[in-house]
Order: sequence, then structure tokens, then C-alpha cells
Amino acid sequence: MSAHPGSTLALDAEALYVELLRGVRPLVEAGTRLVGIVSGGQWLVERMQVDLGLPGAPGAISSAMHRDDFAKRGLAASSQTTLPFDIDGADVLLLDDVLYTGRTVRAVLNELFDYGRPARVRLAVLVDRGGRQLPVAAEFAAARVALPAAQSLRLARGDDGVFSFSITERT
Repeated sequence: MSAHPGSTLALDAEALYVELLRGVRPLVEAGTRLVGIVSGGQWLVERMQVDLGLPGAPGAISSAMHRDDFAKRGLAASSQTTLPFDIDGADVLLLDDVLYTGRTVRAVLNELFDYGRPARVRLAVLVDRGGRQLPVAAEFAAARVALPAAQSLRLARGDDGVFSFSITERT
């Protein structure tokens, strides 16, 4: 799938969530811990934890403190890391909404290792839009799309919990 300037890319976020759930199910083993990247990935794991019937609470991890553009972006009030389990020796499955350059994943890995040394870390995403600047790959992506660099793809969650996407022009 691709979107060109002036065209519309229709992505059904709910259908992609069902595909992500299907793809993640075989990756989850006894003891696997779900950790969502704030904010879209956090929304995904909150719902997925329930849909998979997993005990306990999922983790949420922020990239804010380890971003290479921290001076420009700053620290958002909503971007707090919460890991309600021990990271040492854990099998961690990171989830995010959109994988693009790989810089957020790099920052999140640095944050994760501040909390301990996991046995394994894997990544699953709702959408892989290509454009990698770092050697980062998802173990599973519900969809792969091509967007111009000038466009930004964002996951939104309505008050009813329903997911949707918006595509905006970067400023």
C-alpha cells in the first residue's frame, strides 16, 4: 500500500488490530511480558493483554529520556515508563503502532535496559511504513505501507476504545 501527495490511504485500524492479535498470539509464550511503547503501543497492549487472557498488567515504556532529539521534543507529561514486573531475565514483546525510522525503538531499548537485562526482546507493530534509518525490524507487522517522508501516520483511540488512523503533513 502506498499514498502519494493528494491521494488518500485508507487504513482500517480495527481490522489491523485483529491481524496484529492473530500474528502476536504465536509469539506469546508462558512468561512473555507485553510492553507497549507510549502512546499507541501502550493502547495496543492494554487491549491485547485482555484479548489474549494474560494475567497481570502489561508494561508501558517511554522513549522520551533516550531520544536523540530530546532537546527539541522535551518530556511529555503522559510519557512515563511503567513496568509492573522484573525485566531481568524476562521475555519481552514490545508493541508499537507505527515503525518508521527505528529511532523510537532504539530509545526504548535503552530505556528497557535501564530497568534490567531481559532474556529476549522482540518487536511487533501495527504498521511498518519503511524508511528505516537504523537496522530495526519487527518480528510481525500487521501491514506494510509506503508513505512520503512528509507525511505522518498516527494511531488514535476514541473514547469508546476504537482505534483509527490519521495521516497528516509534517511541519
